[in-house]
Amino acid sequence: MTAGTAPTARTPLRLRVPLGPNGPLGMFVDPMTWRALPYLLGSVFHGLVCFAVLVSVIPFSLTLAVAWVGAPLLALTMVAWRGAAMLERRLVGLAFGVRIPDPYRPGGGGNPLLRCGGALADPATWKDLLYLLLLPLVGLVEFVVSAALWAVALALLVTPSLVLYGVTEVRIVGELTVDGPAGALACVPAGLGVLVAALYATRGMARLHGLLAVALLGPGEKVAGPVRLRASRARGADAAEAERRRIERDLHDGAQQRLLSVAMDLGRAQVKLDSDPETARRLLAQAHEGAKAAIAELRDLARGIHPAILTDRGLDAALSALAARAPVRVAVSVEMAERPPAAVESVAYFVVAEALTNIAKHSGATEASVRVGLRDRRMSVEVRDNGSGGALARPGGGLAGLADRAATVDGVLGVDSPPGGPTVIRAELPCDW
Repeated sequence: MTAGTAPTARTPLRLRVPLGPNGPLGMFVDPMTWRALPYLLGSVFHGLVCFAVLVSVIPFSLTLAVAWVGAPLLALTMVAWRGAAMLERRLVGLAFGVRIPDPYRPGGGGNPLLRCGGALADPATWKDLLYLLLLPLVGLVEFVVSAALWAVALALLVTPSLVLYGVTEVRIVGELTVDGPAGALACVPAGLGVLVAALYATRGMARLHGLLAVALLGPGEKVAGPVRLRASRARGADAAEAERRRIERDLHDGAQQRLLSVAMDLGRAQVKLDSDPETARRLLAQAHEGAKAAIAELRDLARGIHPAILTDRGLDAALSALAARAPVRVAVSVEMAERPPAAVESVAYFVVAEALTNIAKHSGATEASVRVGLRDRRMSVEVRDNGSGGALARPGGGLAGLADRAATVDGVLGVDSPPGGPTVIRAELPCDW
């Protein structure tokens, strides 16, 4: 399924290797693994420097603060640790691909005292401090695990070459030595096993460190929630305006033109009624067909605004009706113990409707499935097809419009569509809003 004619894109290597991106080969060729490894090996040193400065300067500043001498030093230290936290956000973004926005509250204008007081009252300042104090410990664990696994893997894999070139005894680690061809050959599978363990450990530690950084260096829910709500409202307003323009265009170009044609045919028939009854009957028949076409267009337009079956019979019946009209076989599964809010139902319906439209137009699929579930007051909508893939949520396209529509209820929409398929569109829609 595609949102339009897409240029041919080269599939990343990690998606083309055996076992996919989460397999050993996929992780080995994934650039993120090799960006994460230097960070995991080096973060301990950055953490130790920050820890040494903080544990020495902060107590000293607090001691001198009694005489007001340490207050400027403490303020400078606070600026320094916030700067170090900002650097960590950038490093984590480069290493792990985790984008963490600065969570700080707006400053107190140009008054230094107000700015300093605002920074002291900002919870993000103290979360930064906690992260920097934890960084040496976390970094030490990451350094030891990474260095040990990668060093052992490298030593085991290099040992056969050393033995081949005449080295009589190779020490791997501790008392473990290799002194013959048989032992050297055994090092190859052992080295590959340790290498796989090193790859998974690297990605696992990167994942955990990224979660820690998001928790302590990122905006909390009290900050992120209003920002996300404003963004959702803005996207919702844009989506509503685009929908209004679409309805206006469809009315002007479709039903209005047909009704105008009907009115003209009726007027001509009225003129011909006495002088040329045969022509009048033909014009009346033409007007009748035009009126039926206009009614059909208005019915389709009303269905596009909000289908009556959705209001009357609920989401299951509405999605089944969509599937029955689709040109490919569609299996529908709806599991809901209760009916969700009307706005959420509407978003779910249009996600499925747009997805099935794209399947029919672009995917080349022969079958599709729709799964809707409601659990813990969150609705999940998943549309899957066996088409050619390559779907992208381009700005202004149908999928981007669906994402905007989902945002109106604080939901999210994701598209997973590798070239060659399958395509999976999944929407997560909260029902408590």
